[in-house]
Amino acid sequence: MFRSFHENFSIIYRYRELILSLVAKELKARYRGSTIGVMWTFLNPLLLMLVYALVFSVYMRIEMENYSVFMFAGLLPWIWFSSSIMDGVNSITSAGPLITKSLFPAEILPMVKILSNLLNYIFSLPLLFIFMAWYDTAFSMAILWLPFVMLAQLLFTTGLVYFFSSLNVRYRDIQHILGNLLTLWFFLCPILYPLPMVPQNLKFTYYLNPMAVLTVGYQDIFINSKTPDLVSVLIIILVGLVCMLAGFRQFARNKETFAEEI
Repeated sequence: MFRSFHENFSIIYRYRELILSLVAKELKARYRGSTIGVMWTFLNPLLLMLVYALVFSVYMRIEMENYSVFMFAGLLPWIWFSSSIMDGVNSITSAGPLITKSLFPAEILPMVKILSNLLNYIFSLPLLFIFMAWYDTAFSMAILWLPFVMLAQLLFTTGLVYFFSSLNVRYRDIQHILGNLLTLWFFLCPILYPLPMVPQNLKFTYYLNPMAVLTVGYQDIFINSKTPDLVSVLIIILVGLVCMLAGFRQFARNKETFAEEI
């Protein structure tokens, strides 16, 4: 297991310049042909936030101060996570001509999807800052912990993407199953509702849900102006490392059959 982790990591590091080049190409291609181009990086999460804000604050009447900021703080990292999973799970199957070239490093393809969505998240943060200023939400030194929480999410996401992208080459149903599971997973995270609304007898599901823990971490940083629960985030980092070990191992085991399956 550790050998496959080392091999995958070494390949990713060796081809880091190619990865960055493909990430730039991916971001350019994403908005090619659209009238407003890269502005969709801001508009997509903004429009999604407005829809949820309308439903939950107007129709369902969730009464919470600065609800839009609260929701946006959790929605942006979720978009990074879910987009990485859905883009990443198809990263091998959608690159058939490259995979059939024996010398092409397939290990870099999932990472390209993860990093391009990470950059989208980073590019959308100024929009969150504007909302915070508009609603007079104070900035604090807690924001210094943001990279720590992002690292936990990056490790966890990377493990899942490598694991499922390798399985999806043979079992194409996985991409469809994941799409539905992500919808359920989204509503199990305290993004549209505050954690205290969760019934006490169901609180244990929060502690079993890495993305729920990370969501509260982001909300602590941006909304509550306090340091996130570092023990919980550290546990997610350890879980993420285990996921990466499992994901890289699964990827290495299936890699030799990619060209045949595609």
